Amino acid sequence: MRKGFSFGPATLVAAAFIGPGTVVTASLAGANYGYALLWALVFSVLATMILQEMAARLGVVTQQGLGEAIRKQVKQPLLRWGAIVLVVAAVIIGNSVYQGGNLTGASMGVAGVIGEQAAWLPIVLGGLAAGLLWRGSYVLLERVLIGLVLLMSLTFVATFLLVQPDWTAFFKGLLVPSLPTGSVLTVIALIGTTVVPYNLFLHAASSAKKWQQPEQLNEARRDLWVSIPLGGLISVAIVSTAAAAFFGKALSIEGAADLSQSLQPLAGDWATWLMALGLFAAGLSSSITAPLASAYALSGILGRSGDLKGLPFRLTWIGIITIGVIIASLQIKPVTVIWFAQVANGLLLPIMALFLVWACNHKMMGGYRNSWRQNVLALVVVLVAVGLGARSVGAALQLW
Repeated sequence: MRKGFSFGPATLVAAAFIGPGTVVTASLAGANYGYALLWALVFSVLATMILQEMAARLGVVTQQGLGEAIRKQVKQPLLRWGAIVLVVAAVIIGNSVYQGGNLTGASMGVAGVIGEQAAWLPIVLGGLAAGLLWRGSYVLLERVLIGLVLLMSLTFVATFLLVQPDWTAFFKGLLVPSLPTGSVLTVIALIGTTVVPYNLFLHAASSAKKWQQPEQLNEARRDLWVSIPLGGLISVAIVSTAAAAFFGKALSIEGAADLSQSLQPLAGDWATWLMALGLFAAGLSSSITAPLASAYALSGILGRSGDLKGLPFRLTWIGIITIGVIIASLQIKPVTVIWFAQVANGLLLPIMALFLVWACNHKMMGGYRNSWRQNVLALVVVLVAVGLGARSVGAALQLW
């Protein structure tokens, strides 16, 4: 008997990639280029679904996360240790920095409602994220994140409708690829904020916890087919809101907070409140998923327990949240660490995507290995990831 649809681990992926960084990137894309770059989000969602389907399938079939699969199946010592060092450096250190941005973004959302940006806000929000993780209940985390994703969907889509978009330009931007002058880096940023390397670890490990039989793969795929496009819809709404409010009107924004405040003359207090609420939900959801993904990745790659209540698991996410709170509270601009995170993640995505493709063609997958069509699609995404990674590293090293 076929079961009805229910949200699952793919919602964690959507919650992870819709963070304050995505809100800011999407806002700037709309403000600077109107609706012209919406096609990049369509590509991003398709690429994310291709990679995340493989990650979910790996988790359900093998009952392992990606980190655990790499540690167990990569036999060549140099290659194995290289993968371990890269995962630890990029996912753990990089996520510590991004956690600071997540907490700052959530604080900006609260400040948009209460009218002040207080130093204590990141501490309170970090404590809220820690409290949810400390409970050690996967079901609770899943339900909270599902709620936050639905809240983001309602707030950002409602704000989008309030600003009355140009529907002709909207559908043209969605369906017809174009590259306005100077938009290449913005396209890279839009794709890079959606196709996130640590989500491969998060999705594989959480799918293994949710489903224990390969026969349940259809449930995992239905979850994916709804949750990831829902996350893409949120990004589309943010770009379109900024396009309607700012493009061609000699106005400029520097971040999501400016977008929230500046919408008031156009759409009234409702838009301001909705943007503030959406930004809070985006920051809080990513503040939960970034430490969670780090703990899954580290426990898997180092052979530690993936139990949410285990001490190594808890120490990992506590460390990530603590560093994030410090960065957000002191308003530090850790240029050197961000530079490192940019380089490391630029390298991590194509390499982890290749490991994922390799794992999904391994004999451990049995009859659930990739088909030739899945391999072709995955390799196209990998090639794009290599290009993005090269551009990211090159920008960080000021090569171009």
